[in-house]
Amino acid sequence: MSIQFSQPLSTTETTIPGLLLMQLPVHGDSRGWFKENWQREKMVAAGLPDFGPVQNNISFNDAVGTTRGIHAEPWDKFVSVATGRIFGAWVDLREGPTFGAVFTAELDPSVAIFVPRGVANSYQTLEENTAYVYLVNDHWSPDAQYSFLNLADETVNIAWPIPLDQVEISDKDRNHPRLADVTPIPARKTLVVGANGQVGTALRDLWADRTDVEFASREAIDLTGGSLRDARRWQDYDTIVNAAAYTAVDTAETPEGRVAAWAINATAVAELAAIATAHNLTLVHISSDYVFDGTVSGAYDENTPFSPLGVYGQTKAAGEIAAATAPRHYILRTSWVIGDGNNFVKTMASLADRGINPNVVNDQTGRLTFTTDIAAAINHLLTTRAAYGTYNLTSTGEPQTWADIARTVFELTGHDPSRVTGITTTEYFKNATTPISPRPHNSTLNLAKIEGTGFVTGDMKTLLTGYLSTS
Repeated sequence: MSIQFSQPLSTTETTIPGLLLMQLPVHGDSRGWFKENWQREKMVAAGLPDFGPVQNNISFNDAVGTTRGIHAEPWDKFVSVATGRIFGAWVDLREGPTFGAVFTAELDPSVAIFVPRGVANSYQTLEENTAYVYLVNDHWSPDAQYSFLNLADETVNIAWPIPLDQVEISDKDRNHPRLADVTPIPARKTLVVGANGQVGTALRDLWADRTDVEFASREAIDLTGGSLRDARRWQDYDTIVNAAAYTAVDTAETPEGRVAAWAINATAVAELAAIATAHNLTLVHISSDYVFDGTVSGAYDENTPFSPLGVYGQTKAAGEIAAATAPRHYILRTSWVIGDGNNFVKTMASLADRGINPNVVNDQTGRLTFTTDIAAAINHLLTTRAAYGTYNLTSTGEPQTWADIARTVFELTGHDPSRVTGITTTEYFKNATTPISPRPHNSTLNLAKIEGTGFVTGDMKTLLTGYLSTS
């Protein structure tokens, strides 16, 4: 194998998920050669994960046949060769169906490889004076969990170019365990904060069988306690789902409520975004139609400028701005959320059953968003690795007023929908004795962006029918 000069930068998937072989452009002449060994913008565009390296290491080997490994560290690595040539062997030691899978390749200055966390790395030098270079995205820690595999393991059966009894190997590497005795590297965890709320409950139901998901209630992680950055060993996590929110829209207009709403909906989100940025995590955040004033005609898209009317909407807009500072973020903007616990639909069903004829607002228009769809959309975005950014999410179908939805609830529960009387928002709140937050009159959200990722919610009436049948 000789250095390939002037080849285009490209990425090739291997037989191990996430292990990526890269062809690097090397430019040479009579003086020698030059290459961009690490170039974030170009390499990310070519398919390399934006893994955020923090440390650069070099291993120099002066003799042919020097053999090192097989080590699986709990961080990602970008491995290349500065001088010389190596035979590399990589073994998947992560929990899961590909545990024990093997990939081998030769690396010279024109070929590099991205090694994801938990894939064990080893190499054998094929030329004298070989310099082996690797970028990593975490610092060494005594608390980090490592796994090792014996170089001579019969199960993976690596075909070393130079027999292991003829090469230089450290005693430590020589005595590593066989595959049957290896402790697999666990998957990095997903943390759901605010896990006892409506969205958190839906995620508990959806992810009930996942051992890599941790659900934290408000008591387990205090988002306003000021110690979030020390709340967990964040290197062990991959994703934070922020399902916590202050949702008392009218109470947010009071002095005490204003403080609480800003603390939970904005300040805490900024802290989570800072943690996600520092540790290269994905942050998932839930937002609201209240970031808009409801004065436009038609549906709001993801790029419509913020124009919140009240304190709650202002804090949710601030939370979106904060969440978007994390390079890896998904913001799901929803409206009229319906899930486990007390909500508008259950209230209307109860009034219908008790023979009460309600007055319901008829000048606010939008669609319901069911928490089962929010949970499913979060799972979809994470598993498909959709482009990071903001996505609107509601049910589909013709937008309706709250009065229209109330009549549908009456109809679906076997009651006369004409018992519902539509009134204006002003009329509804005319006798209020406590502060009332202004509401957007149009909460309709454009769903084209999330549908473009392959995720489509159901029709609002169909979903409402299913919800009432199981509530």
